[in-house]
Amino acid sequence: TTAASSNSDFSTTVESMEDNPDGGCHIYRNGYYRTGISLVEGILEVNIIQMTSIQMGESQAENSLVDFVVTCQGSLPTDVCTVVSDPMCQVSKSVVCDPIVVTDECLLTIRRAFEEPGTYCINITLGDDTSQALASALISVNGGEST
Repeated sequence: TTAASSNSDFSTTVESMEDNPDGGCHIYRNGYYRTGISLVEGILEVNIIQMTSIQMGESQAENSLVDFVVTCQGSLPTDVCTVVSDPMCQVSKSVVCDPIVVTDECLLTIRRAFEEPGTYCINITLGDDTSQALASALISVNGGEST
């Protein structure tokens, strides 16, 4: 199929050729098609603006909880994924994805658990039906405290 021309009304002439294996003849078809393009803003930017360690009782000392406060620009996200990796962001240790409901302003808190102390690379991805945006941070978790 080849496009022969384009007009300002977004109609395009299309010419196609098919081989007929029985008779060796060619069939030519000409026509027009019309389409519309919808532009969507999408999620333009994600920022991790705060990381806060959640203090727990001694009975839960093996898991450290950290709250990540995240903002975004553009359209409102419908899901969030958090990837926890090694400090070089090469080897994933866990991936958690959740649907979210953001009503008017893109400001949300994401709570994640860390099983052991250490330094981690955190990738937080916000997405909707048409776009995704990512923010990354390096976090050090020390038995219930994070920096």
